[in-house]
Amino acid sequence: MGNVTGPVAARLAFFPPEPATYEISRERDGRVVVSGVSGDKNLEAHVLETKGGNKIVATFWKHPFARFTLLYSHGNAADLGQMHDLFLELRAHLRVNIMSYDYSGYGASTGKPSEFNTYSDIEAVYDCLKREYGVEPQELILYGQSVGSGPTIHLATKLRNLRGVVIHSGILSGIRVLYPVKVTFWFDIFKGTNDEIVDWSHGKRLWELSKEKYEPLWVKGGGHCNLEAFPEYIKHLRKFLNAMEKISITGETNKPLTQNSPNTESKHNSESKQNKCLRFGLMR
Repeated sequence: MGNVTGPVAARLAFFPPEPATYEISRERDGRVVVSGVSGDKNLEAHVLETKGGNKIVATFWKHPFARFTLLYSHGNAADLGQMHDLFLELRAHLRVNIMSYDYSGYGASTGKPSEFNTYSDIEAVYDCLKREYGVEPQELILYGQSVGSGPTIHLATKLRNLRGVVIHSGILSGIRVLYPVKVTFWFDIFKGTNDEIVDWSHGKRLWELSKEKYEPLWVKGGGHCNLEAFPEYIKHLRKFLNAMEKISITGETNKPLTQNSPNTESKHNSESKQNKCLRFGLMR
């Protein structure tokens, strides 16, 4: 997201809710408890340390018969305390596990929000998914809303054989993290025609860049923060996941996540080109 400039950058600056909408505590057995969640036995909370030394809160919403795990990076001006109802709905209607987290400086997570902290945040969450739940890229759908599109695509560039990516009200520069942009995209588009934060032309251009297009859905009257209220949202997202179930992905070993250095950047670019088909769902 480093190429965002002018009014778009100003509107997408980090604005964590103040005060946070929830608190965390620990039980005697060490379990992390999130306030405001009424005893969901299929919810597990974690406090994870990032490479930057921050401690971030993550929640894993388990579905007993999940077909995929959704790693959800939420939008700006929100924290986990405001997302409970949405996660319950997505878990039930899509039959997926959901792992979500608060960026550094959001909610009960420590540190300050920044572009590069979000990258360290999502890497720590992915490492937790592998370590605690055995989730492999073939079983993983990355989901990024608005400012969450940046860390989502950052992680997507690092994982081979990722099942799919959904970008919800994303910005064009977020996709540029995929340098180069000359890979094959599979786009499942939700387009909000009344987006007051990021002009709809961003989503249109992303769709135009795709080489393998998925049937688009244009959400008439959809704005930047209200797509979930439209019935088309769940219907088309379910349709996208159904299509992902039919995709055959050959297994390759993913290397441990590391911070790129000038000496490894060219190698990373070469590995990115080997991703023959990254399956993207864009929602606007």
